[in-house]
Amino acid sequence: MSFTLCLVSECDLIFKKACKMKNVINKKILQLFNYSMAIFLISFVFNSCQNSELEIQQDFPFEVKIMPVPVKIAENATVEIRISLLTSSNFNGTMYSVRYFQYEGAGQLQYYSDPPYLPNDEYPLKQKQFRLYYTSKSSESHLFSIWIKDSFGNERKVDFEFDNAS
Repeated sequence: MSFTLCLVSECDLIFKKACKMKNVINKKILQLFNYSMAIFLISFVFNSCQNSELEIQQDFPFEVKIMPVPVKIAENATVEIRISLLTSSNFNGTMYSVRYFQYEGAGQLQYYSDPPYLPNDEYPLKQKQFRLYYTSKSSESHLFSIWIKDSFGNERKVDFEFDNAS
């Protein structure tokens, strides 16, 4: 009986050592996993911060909204053209300009009471909502385009055609 008791206590001792060994191995595996996760997170943070420049969107496309205008115009008559520039977002540094080109007829385009615009010259716009005035200088039909451009190179074209009212 003492032999079996001795054998049982030796088996018990071996089992306890095996359990301790298993716990040590589990702790080492857990420690290794924790270290590898820490290294992964640190490398992720450093790799994501490599670009030191913050990207700020400044270039927003715009749409041109025109209120309805008459279809006919008489010689020396003036037509008011109401224009609104619509943007999805607003950037304070955006500047707008306008120019026009006359294909048919003779007339003058001007901003409020400013001097008349010269065709194909670019003029700065002070606001996003404004009025242009077209004055007919002939008794024939008129065809011209207005080009509105922002400081980022986005450009919109609006065509106008007026028949003779007489």
